[in-house]
Amino acid sequence: MGSLFEELEAREAAARERVEELEAELADLNEQLEEAREGLERLRIARETVAEVMAEMSADATTAPEEAPESDAVANEEASSPYAGAERRVMGVLTVPKWRPGLGVDALPRVYRDILEVIADAPGPVRAKQIVPRIGLATTAGRIEGTRSKLKRLVERGWLDEDEPGLFTPARLRTTASSNSQ
Repeated sequence: MGSLFEELEAREAAARERVEELEAELADLNEQLEEAREGLERLRIARETVAEVMAEMSADATTAPEEAPESDAVANEEASSPYAGAERRVMGVLTVPKWRPGLGVDALPRVYRDILEVIADAPGPVRAKQIVPRIGLATTAGRIEGTRSKLKRLVERGWLDEDEPGLFTPARLRTTASSNSQ
């Protein structure tokens, strides 16, 4: 009988050792997965930021008065550049301009226009978590927080009002100004 128990104990020890090895591999894989997720999130944020900057630059290019180039060589060089119309030394970029009479939503990047459209169509004040699915984003905490920061930016620049914390409505200044002009 003793040899059967010894054999079972030896097999149990081997199984325990294998479980420990697999747990160590799993911990290493989980760490690698987390690092890969963080890298993916950084790339997503970078892509979205570049898209916003490029949208702002193209909006500025369509509203800015055209200047005569210094020479035809400079004009040809700029036209062939993938960054044609972009200044080479951008010190600061204002993605969302301050609202002023005559400035339409077409001056805003696409995502901001979508947000304003959702709020304009809403029957009352709207929260960020209600807007996110309506603009085609997944309702994750990161997307909601990103949208909330965009909403706050729209409030700061006069496009929206936030009468109560977290509740956003179209700006009364805009609606009053536009209703007076009609």
